[in-house]
Amino acid sequence: MIFQSRLPQFLPALQPLTKLDSLDKKMLLTNSFLIEKEKELTMYYAPHNEYINTDARVVIIGITPGWSQMKAAFNQVLGFLDKSNNEEEILKQAKIAASFSGQMRSNLITMLDQCGLAEELGLKTTEQLFTTSRSLLHTTSVIRYPVFYHGKNYTGHTPTVNKSAMLKHYAYEIFPEELKTLKEAALIIPLGKVAEHIIHSVWDDFGENHTYLDGFPHPSGANGHRWKQFKQNYSSLCSVVKKWGNH
Repeated sequence: MIFQSRLPQFLPALQPLTKLDSLDKKMLLTNSFLIEKEKELTMYYAPHNEYINTDARVVIIGITPGWSQMKAAFNQVLGFLDKSNNEEEILKQAKIAASFSGQMRSNLITMLDQCGLAEELGLKTTEQLFTTSRSLLHTTSVIRYPVFYHGKNYTGHTPTVNKSAMLKHYAYEIFPEELKTLKEAALIIPLGKVAEHIIHSVWDDFGENHTYLDGFPHPSGANGHRWKQFKQNYSSLCSVVKKWGNH
């Protein structure tokens, strides 16, 4: 399902990039892809979060796409523009390419497997959520489009979401509307405390049929306390996953 796609709006700026061998920030963090600006914060277009798997049983939520996700999504779209004009398929492939890649995905899979999620889904490993069992997964962000603070990935802290009118609009108005489209009783997994706080705040808007996995650490390598946090919350995480699986 496509949710308020802006791809047609940005296609004229995208087309010239198909001739390039590689992409960098100078090419993408430009006025051509700028959506909104607020003081030191800038928000740019990236296509992958505009596709929603409304049939997902597992929903993994970050705070906002980072540069690496943005670049991966653009690369995928540019590779598809000459092959397909199916907007939904283009956005779907961008989503697959940009979802928690690299070491972060490895950490995430390890944690989810240890929580027993693969077993509850009837999988050998949750790695399959990113490959052969992709139909079970929806990945998204509290703030749909990439946000940068002084040109660096926004982490949710400077400024806090609640101190930015721009970020509040996406987190508290647009984000809940996306999750209302989910058809299944999903396991909702926010990554880290910032995403967790937002989920707490908007849960009453969409969460009646879903299960919320509280205390799951952000799997990024930048979170040096992730394994300590995971160990501390391990028992409760396993309990919630099992309860959801038996629901």
